[in-house]
Amino acid sequence: MAPHRGRAKGDTAVFFAATLVLWGVSVAFEMTFNRRSELAPIVGGFFFFQAANWAVRFSLSRDPRFVNTAVSLLHSTVTTSSVVLILISQWMIKGLDNMFEHEQLFGGTWLGAYSALCFSCGYFAYDQLDMLRYHLYSGWIPGILVHHLILLVCFTLALYRNVTINYLILSLTCEFHSIFLHMRKVRRMAGFREAISRVVKLEWVLNWTTFFVARLGCHILITYKLISDAPKFGRGIELSLALFGMAGMNLLNIILGRDLYRAYKREKNQRRYHQE
Repeated sequence: MAPHRGRAKGDTAVFFAATLVLWGVSVAFEMTFNRRSELAPIVGGFFFFQAANWAVRFSLSRDPRFVNTAVSLLHSTVTTSSVVLILISQWMIKGLDNMFEHEQLFGGTWLGAYSALCFSCGYFAYDQLDMLRYHLYSGWIPGILVHHLILLVCFTLALYRNVTINYLILSLTCEFHSIFLHMRKVRRMAGFREAISRVVKLEWVLNWTTFFVARLGCHILITYKLISDAPKFGRGIELSLALFGMAGMNLLNIILGRDLYRAYKREKNQRRYHQE
């Protein structure tokens, strides 16, 4: 059974590595032959987070999982800050009612939204490569690699066609939850597994609150908006691709929620055991 599992994991790595190479060739082609210089933040994002990886590796820890999680925490913080600034800016310019009209979400591009989406796209490419390089995934169909592949496909096609940019910026509000998700992992990997009870309880309150509001709730609302505005979409593939992407994200959110609940119960039982 062990050789079979190793071969299956090798096949998984080859598949996702191949898709990442194809994605990179596609971006290089667009930037070079179609002169899409506005895609440059993708490259900037990739090298920014790779540089952060090296900085953490040489200054804090060489554990690949710790380094990867620390850089993911950085991305979640930067992305959340960018999304909040973009939304506040548009709220002040256009008002809350006009911000979420179909024409704005589908064909419009809020100030800074295109560059922010490119930058995050660069991060997901970096993270996919880092996880493949250090085998930071498990299972024959790893959820995290599927998640990144879906985002890379949806984000890049949207950037090429310059549509649904604002929809995708709204989908990135889930990074607010990722901040607390990664903070918990960094705390535990840094050796602070037995943190003060009040700190752990607050951490879980923030984790669950942001999971239901910023991740699950936001993605369900985006899916509802896509379905309700379906007649306003043209005959292109944008609606089908958007619904496919959100279906994948909602499924992964359910799996993440299950894993979070298991981790919560496990920590709760461990605290109860130590108290006894």
